Amino acid sequence: MTSQEIRQKFLDYFKSKDHLIVPSAPIVLKDDPTLMFSNSGMTQFKDFFLGYKTPTAPRIADTQKCLRVSGKHNDLDDVGRDTYHHTMFEMLGNWSFGDYFKKDAIAFAWELLTEVYGIPKENLYVTIFEGDASENLERDQDAYDYWKAVISEDRIINGNKKDNFWEMGASGPCGPCSEIHVDLRTPEEKAKVSGLELVNNDHPQVVEIWNLVFMQYNRKADGSLENLPAKHIDTGMGFERLCMALQGKSSNYDTDVFTPLIAKVEELSGKKYTGILEDEKDIAIRVVVDHIRAVSFAIADGQLPSNGGAGYVIRRILRRGISYSYRFLGMKEPFLYKLVAVLQEQMGKFFPELEKQGTLVTEVIKSEEESFLRTIETGLIRVEKLIQQTIANNAKVLPTEEVFELYDTYGFPDDLTRIIAEEKGLTIDEKGFEQALNEQKQRSKADSAQKVYDWVTLEEREENFVGYDQIEAETYITRYRKVENKDGEFYQVVLSNSPFYPEGGGQVGDKGVLENATESFEVLETKKENGLIISLINGLPKDAGAVFYAKVNATDRKNSQANHSVTHLLHEALRDVLGTHVEQKGSYVGPDYLRFDFSHFNKMTEEELALVEEKVNAKIKESIALQEFRNIPIKEALDRGAMALFGEKYGDSVRMIQFGSSKELCGGTHVKNTIEIGHFKIVSESSAAAGIRRIEAISGDKSEEYFKNLEKQIAELSQLLKSKDVVRSIEKLIEENASLKSEVDALKKEKAKGEIGDWKNAYEQKGDKQLLVKKTSLDAGSVKDIVFQLKREIPTSVTVILSDADGKPMITVGVSDDLAANYQAGAIVKDLAKEIQGGGGGNPGFATAGGKNIDGLENAYQKALNL
Repeated sequence: MTSQEIRQKFLDYFKSKDHLIVPSAPIVLKDDPTLMFSNSGMTQFKDFFLGYKTPTAPRIADTQKCLRVSGKHNDLDDVGRDTYHHTMFEMLGNWSFGDYFKKDAIAFAWELLTEVYGIPKENLYVTIFEGDASENLERDQDAYDYWKAVISEDRIINGNKKDNFWEMGASGPCGPCSEIHVDLRTPEEKAKVSGLELVNNDHPQVVEIWNLVFMQYNRKADGSLENLPAKHIDTGMGFERLCMALQGKSSNYDTDVFTPLIAKVEELSGKKYTGILEDEKDIAIRVVVDHIRAVSFAIADGQLPSNGGAGYVIRRILRRGISYSYRFLGMKEPFLYKLVAVLQEQMGKFFPELEKQGTLVTEVIKSEEESFLRTIETGLIRVEKLIQQTIANNAKVLPTEEVFELYDTYGFPDDLTRIIAEEKGLTIDEKGFEQALNEQKQRSKADSAQKVYDWVTLEEREENFVGYDQIEAETYITRYRKVENKDGEFYQVVLSNSPFYPEGGGQVGDKGVLENATESFEVLETKKENGLIISLINGLPKDAGAVFYAKVNATDRKNSQANHSVTHLLHEALRDVLGTHVEQKGSYVGPDYLRFDFSHFNKMTEEELALVEEKVNAKIKESIALQEFRNIPIKEALDRGAMALFGEKYGDSVRMIQFGSSKELCGGTHVKNTIEIGHFKIVSESSAAAGIRRIEAISGDKSEEYFKNLEKQIAELSQLLKSKDVVRSIEKLIEENASLKSEVDALKKEKAKGEIGDWKNAYEQKGDKQLLVKKTSLDAGSVKDIVFQLKREIPTSVTVILSDADGKPMITVGVSDDLAANYQAGAIVKDLAKEIQGGGGGNPGFATAGGKNIDGLENAYQKALNL
């Protein structure tokens, strides 16, 4: 049975059991403050479990792409070193929202595994929750009784809270669970050791394939449990492990989920995959084929590699794959991008985003490979210098600070530094490196740490967003909770009628005030969490149950929605000018400016930018009225021609925004007429990532300010130049400046020639070597020319020049070629630079360093005399 058939049989089975089959949600979560990525099948249904949204159907099934590389669920370091851990994986799942419970969930699972898939019953074991006295939770007797009806009692195993009580997070829905494990060992191995002894003991052939979660409790922030108003079923079956079981393999990587990718790696690298766990080459191949899946799906869903947040995680996964292939497969040129086509062939039918975004995914990966391979090459040079300095200092351990800097600042893999050092008989300070890494993590945690308390619910009222129609509203606080972070104590509130737009879709959240006759609180931000619109205020009202008046900052809202509306016009204009391959890949919409990222593979020309600006401003001047379609079926919106963005999760009903021929699905706030936008001005166009261009622009008030500032600057320039023809006057100044610069350069060269003769005679004999330590006020360029000439002409010499040109301290060191093996210019300059509070570097023959403390040049001079 192929993997595609296995996936289809699962969906067909649950469709026959009256489940609605839904598509996978994006792997990247854009509007969930608690998660970066979908890390389980239930992620897209969180709002159903929490009661914030009504389920689209009481029974649902799907296959969900998941990513586990950060936080509590982090499998990254295990990937490649065993047969079954992955970063990206598929989770087959079926859900019941207040419909069936344990009995039917167990019956469905057993029937599918044993009758549809034909797994021998004697290969299966199940676990149930044994109870937990500390939580006052009893053994899951119901699950035991239902399992006893279909499986031998000696195959039902009691499991502890760690293994058999599932929790979504530190708080939220939870409940006991029942795992199904399969024993894939040979009959001979089973005869020696019973599978009962190997369940949940990390045996590679006795693995969990399905977890049935019986969601019946809610974990509060204080740790206590309360019953959910309705009981739910949440199941997750690892697709890759299921394929391993059904295809009779002992490793996930031997199934047809991975073998086409492995074959392509073998072809490109010339290395043969043998499947040996400890073989570094085989580990590297497993890492590559796993990581290419994770990165490809993330990019297809709109998450580009970057230096922060979710983008950093994706970049880290990709760089791990490149690093392994560089070290163990000898791949010094980009090649991972060539695997994308294989992945499309394998999974494009079930995940059409891979087909749609294939070119973008390929180009982004290729660009990231090129960039990181350059980083590796540059890092190798830095490591070599570090090794030479360590040997010169008669040390055996590379300095921790420099090793960590290579990793943290330059992105050079620490394990690669370790391997190269060991080849030279050196080591790195493992404990010191780990300490530096932990300190960095702690700093990062401290910056983002906050304590969130339980919600305090006041009078039950409907909670509505009214901000599309009004920016002020009479309202009540329906619930609040305290939040403590490094900035102090704040309160999050949910309002019965909230005019505050919550951050989302690129648009910043509204700010404003919440007040009544006796109190006033600043609304610092507004976000959306689990379907709730939450505003952060700077205190707790004395009477939280009183009537309040909510007021949005009108100026900021006006400018934000002008910028949001103009992004729609910009999107359409870009597609008109550049082509329909242009798609939005990210945006920021605030009151001061807008940022718009879009797919395009070339820098835009000045003519193209001017044409886009012209088209957008023409639409603004047309005074096109907003047409808003709230809560219409998504099919109807798409049939009308609305743009839907890849990587966004849309419900069955959507909101469509139309300005003439521009039609997009959008939840943001907008102007009522394009004339309110005023004027649109592109400020910059740049590269955001491979295949992604970025436009930053302004409109409305900021656009008006922009042109006023230009007028002011031109008036000031005209006054300074004493001419109304500013351009001609500046051209004349440039010509004069060029002429003067030539004269100055000539004078500098003459002065430098005079210095060379004096400096040649100033070398001091130090044993069989010669040393020159000299102070000067010559500029850096002149000093460099002289030092290179001296180190060529004066044998067995070290030259140290200390300059104070332009009031800035600079140290330049030259070492003649016949001494460069024993005297490193870089090591010398680094030592001397400490005196001027600076740093620098170079090669063994020439190095420079700048600093902050010009007074330290005297100390550096005295220190240099003792070289």
